[in-house]
Amino acid sequence: MGRPIKESKMVGGANDFGGDLSGKLAVTAYRPFGGSKVDSTTAYIVNQRGSKKFKIHLDDSSEEVMLLKAVAPGSLANDNVNGMGEFCVQVILNDSTVAYVEKFYNNTIHYVEADGTTTGTVKYTLGNEGTDEGQAGAGIGSIDVR
Repeated sequence: MGRPIKESKMVGGANDFGGDLSGKLAVTAYRPFGGSKVDSTTAYIVNQRGSKKFKIHLDDSSEEVMLLKAVAPGSLANDNVNGMGEFCVQVILNDSTVAYVEKFYNNTIHYVEADGTTTGTVKYTLGNEGTDEGQAGAGIGSIDVR
């Protein structure tokens, strides 16, 4: 699995729910297996189950283990071979390029740009939507938080 994400960047304890969720990794969109795509404003990562499997707290307050996919929200599949839902996390690179996280590491991410042709690895910071764009230094991406 490589280096897991720090627990401080996820909501992992029962006492965290209903508490302060600021600074936790936000989910851009998700699609439950056999369901419809949801462009989320409240979903977040609860914990890591594998290199691309994460437990997600969904908009309806339920939780589900889903696969991380480095695709735009409209490309999330509802019928993958694993029988699991899919989700994506958007990252804004320091030149304002939109990309999607392919894999999380402790302090870095591997990303695929929105056009699907360019990939790379960068360190990442956590910031709020609307205040994070263009704030990161060279070689750093910004991921939204809840």
